[in-house]
Amino acid sequence: MGVQIIRHIFVLLLLLGVSACSDPLDAKIENQIHFSQAQIKKLAQRLDNGQVRNANLIKQYAIHLKKQKPDMQTIVNEMARDATTSGPLYTSLLDRFESAAQQPQLFQSKEERLAELENIYQAATPELYNDALSDPLNVLADLSEGELPRVNSVSQAASLQANQAQDYGAGSQLIGNPSYGQWSTGSNGMSFWEWYGMYSLFSNVAGGFGRVNYNDWAGRRNYSYYNDYGRYRYSSPNQIRKQYSVEQKAKKSFGGSKFTSAYDKKRTGASRVSSASRTAQTAQSRFQSKYQTKKSSSSLGSKKSSGFGSSSFRSSSSSFSRGGFGGK
Repeated sequence: MGVQIIRHIFVLLLLLGVSACSDPLDAKIENQIHFSQAQIKKLAQRLDNGQVRNANLIKQYAIHLKKQKPDMQTIVNEMARDATTSGPLYTSLLDRFESAAQQPQLFQSKEERLAELENIYQAATPELYNDALSDPLNVLADLSEGELPRVNSVSQAASLQANQAQDYGAGSQLIGNPSYGQWSTGSNGMSFWEWYGMYSLFSNVAGGFGRVNYNDWAGRRNYSYYNDYGRYRYSSPNQIRKQYSVEQKAKKSFGGSKFTSAYDKKRTGASRVSSASRTAQTAQSRFQSKYQTKKSSSSLGSKKSSGFGSSSFRSSSSSFSRGGFGGK
């Protein structure tokens, strides 16, 4: 009898030891994987069932534009995909989720991985996603040359004037958004915007500006939902790191003092956004200020200096995602 009691005590101590050694973040990550996956599926159902307002408007604007300007049918069809689950905004969320759920080695820490899963959950909420669709929707509005009104945004002319911005033509709201293109390095060592696939048509249709250099765009960009509200939720940690790397390179070419950051201040232009977007912007500003205190572009890839996976990153993510949906 005494031996059995000793065995039970040994097993109990062993279990307690295993429990004490396990990282509580692992359980939070597993919970968040399930919550984020369910949220993405729910968003897909809403898109398929026509329950996302700006997605419906994208479809309507596309139909109108193809009648108004048949020569623009190719780029209009490409933009119309954002009203569906085959569009770059949705597929980007899906790709990010699959990476976060299945490839932990891609993240610099468990904190970074958990924060990414929480960001994906929030980005897939219908309210926030509807706001994010205002950029492709307003691209279609601009292509119509005033026939179709902008949504959740002031007019193009008013926005350009308020921000003393350069007019980069239709599609300029999407510059800087990694769902539609990327910053590449030219033979002169300068960064320029390179569109993905058919989006390259923006370079030569509807007053396209041709090649857009980062140094010019950073100081003279106009308002866009992604850059002024959504960047924190609709970018992966690696995408954010690449953006700051491009910015640091541009700053060096200016000698530091003359360079204007693309993200140093919010541009004017939103006529209405949801409370979820305003909260996301607050979290983004707090995160950005903490990130920018991490010096040196040469160390952007390291865990210590990147700002991702640190306690400061974790706390700024938590401020928006705490709300009863998982792991907290």
